[in-house]
Amino acid sequence: MLEFEIQQAIVALLADGRLVEGLSRENFQARVDFQPLVADGSSRRFIRVFCDQMPCCLGVVPGSSTEQDFDEFRSALAIARHLNRKGVPVPEVLAADSQLSLILFEDLGDLRLHGQLKGETESSLRKLYQKVIEELITMQIDGAEDFDQNWCYDTETYDLSVMIERESGYFYQAFWKDSLFAEEVDGLQAEFEQLARRTMDHYQPLFLHRDFQSRNIMLKDDRVRIIDFQAGRIGPPGYDIASLLIDPYAGLPGRLQEELLGYYLDKLGQRNGLDVSLVETSYPYLAVQRNLQIIGAFAFLSGKKRKKFFSQFLMPSLIMLQNRLADQLFDDFPVLRKTAAESIRLFRSRFAV
Repeated sequence: MLEFEIQQAIVALLADGRLVEGLSRENFQARVDFQPLVADGSSRRFIRVFCDQMPCCLGVVPGSSTEQDFDEFRSALAIARHLNRKGVPVPEVLAADSQLSLILFEDLGDLRLHGQLKGETESSLRKLYQKVIEELITMQIDGAEDFDQNWCYDTETYDLSVMIERESGYFYQAFWKDSLFAEEVDGLQAEFEQLARRTMDHYQPLFLHRDFQSRNIMLKDDRVRIIDFQAGRIGPPGYDIASLLIDPYAGLPGRLQEELLGYYLDKLGQRNGLDVSLVETSYPYLAVQRNLQIIGAFAFLSGKKRKKFFSQFLMPSLIMLQNRLADQLFDDFPVLRKTAAESIRLFRSRFAV
């Protein structure tokens, strides 16, 4: 996809939609500038658009032009509009070009929750996360209302196959095999399946973001805003709160994690028709599922994708997994416990951590 073609498409959307006063396809050169932004783990491209030297919008296009890229574009567009209608604080869609799979979003600036954490007192950190949790609950409950699962580009629900193939399987392939070059582990697959079934035994479906962590939460004008929701689907609410609390980018102390989980459950319980006990019971298993997914993703991104930024979070994530599995709830997961401990030993040995 040519850079010039993308720029021309952005200008056309701005001019034809009258999003910038007096802008035309002919006079844009002196008024519109483009700044490519660095993506995290995404293959998508992000372009900040300036109009008259002021931030105007954010252009998002795929990194390639496959059918899956178009499906992801379609999901991002539909889910963004749906969540906006439901009052969820996601960026507004300003315009879109389906031919290039281009979306112009409201520009939310550069301040992420992750960037706000340094220097915060525990009291201010608690208040900030409480605001995030309140918006999370709005997204989970109101976002599930009238949600059309045909919008989903990956899977319609978070189910056994997602857990086994995309999370525990991700850990096993991308980290255990591809990063550590470790041998096959007898009995581990059976425990992965058992872990997934435990989660499904305590399942109360709501809207699931599936990557709800501090680098996907923006702060603008003292408001919490949520991005990177295009993989949204129906799933267990405990997964997103686990993603937020065990987020290795943030490294929240265990005591604060437990306190914020209690806050989340209390607020969730104030919404009618929800069985909060199901969410509470499922949380430890979903935290392990998410932890396995995180390790697989960081291994893949730092290894195959050569994005070394993510490698620094592998050891904290491994230690977190080992500590979580030490709970007596996981006494009947001896192979997974042993694998987590061995992962730390091999990682230290291989990478001299």
